[in-house]
Amino acid sequence: MNDTGVEPDTTTQDRVLRLVVEHGPISAAELARLLELTPAGVRRHIAALERDERIVVHEPTGPEQRRRGRPARYYVATDAGRSGLSQAYSDLATDALAYLESVAGPGAVERFAHDRVRQLEDRYTPIVDAAGDDIEQRARALASALTKDGYAATVREVGPRGFAVQLCQGNCPVLAVAESYHELCDAETKAFSRLLGVHVQRLATLAGGEHVCTTHIPTSVPIGRPSTTPSPRGDATEGI
Repeated sequence: MNDTGVEPDTTTQDRVLRLVVEHGPISAAELARLLELTPAGVRRHIAALERDERIVVHEPTGPEQRRRGRPARYYVATDAGRSGLSQAYSDLATDALAYLESVAGPGAVERFAHDRVRQLEDRYTPIVDAAGDDIEQRARALASALTKDGYAATVREVGPRGFAVQLCQGNCPVLAVAESYHELCDAETKAFSRLLGVHVQRLATLAGGEHVCTTHIPTSVPIGRPSTTPSPRGDATEGI
């Protein structure tokens, strides 16, 4: 706070941005509740962050997103917003993995990536399994769990109905690290395959320069428990 006891606008905007980074997609109403601000007050900061291109409106896809009336606007952080807020953490994490690689070799980074993703997988397994054996419903349950962890995930149908869906992640909380260590993306893709019970294919990643992470999920095959061993072509469970 300044000498008048009033919190500067820039500090409040940083708090709004941090919440969007950590919890996006998130609505203005939820931001106002978490920050104990009036809706009008939080919208002023949202407008400023939008002007600075640090946050954008999240555009969900898929029939489950269609609602009657005027839908609430949900916000996610842009690359500029994420980097401005979390660069110090990202630099530390990247340096730590670089040190691990230099001391224990490249295989150590891959093992770390798999151990990290396994923790997420353990949390997501009961959520996905509760959706039953329908692969599309399992994918939607996974997307919901990912969104709660800040990945801004949605599911959209592709091709003939019942043939396949795509899991799209509009945000990545560890993007700056994943840009240097794609082992994180590879481990995540394999975890999706195990969680959904089918072989999946990563089509695009934020770490690879795309605007969204996209994973192709076939829905017309029987559910199983895929091996983590790559297919002969290396494209069934490997990330980009």
